[in-house]
Amino acid sequence: MPEVVLPVLDEAEAIPIVLARLPAGYEPLVVDNGSRDGSGDVARECGARVVAEPRRGFGAACYAGLAAAASDVVCFMDCDGSFDGNDLPRVAGPVLVGDADLVLGARRTESAGAWPWHARAGNAVLAGWLRRRFGLAQLSDLGPMRAARRERLLALGLRDRRFGWPLEMVVSAAAAGWRIREVAVSYAPRVGRSKVTGTARGTALAMADMVKAMR
Repeated sequence: MPEVVLPVLDEAEAIPIVLARLPAGYEPLVVDNGSRDGSGDVARECGARVVAEPRRGFGAACYAGLAAAASDVVCFMDCDGSFDGNDLPRVAGPVLVGDADLVLGARRTESAGAWPWHARAGNAVLAGWLRRRFGLAQLSDLGPMRAARRERLLALGLRDRRFGWPLEMVVSAAAAGWRIREVAVSYAPRVGRSKVTGTARGTALAMADMVKAMR
């Protein structure tokens, strides 16, 4: 069954909640991206395998998890409590049975505050560009819950190690002719304070990285 790469930066409060929601057979692989709140120790105490990635960056953490994984199919998911691990079988399922090469979880919010307007707007712009550029008519979200086969992801040679990683993955996969699908997943307010898209500044930084990935 798939491993689930969970990049963390100071998510000690959310980790037990996230890990408790993972369905049977989905093995957590927590990547500690330089946490100062003991996130790595908390994850180990909860039974997760932990990989340390001192180089800061969302993409750096995701790549470290991908490189360390041993399963054929690998999932990615934020570890802040905003996603429900029970949605993972629906995301990974089409990849496991060979019906898709990359599956993205399209976020469906459970409350008004779960997805700030600036993050939603930036995501809509990027999704629209992907639809026009690659003919991905059904694509509506670049959400971080996703699944693909490990060796094929590694072969894409993704280079971004910051917030351009999610977009670069879709762009590279589309350019390579991958079958890309989207399934709806639930999205709730995160546990604790957001460090990225919960703030306008964080969204601006993420968008800047993604524009670089577009180029």
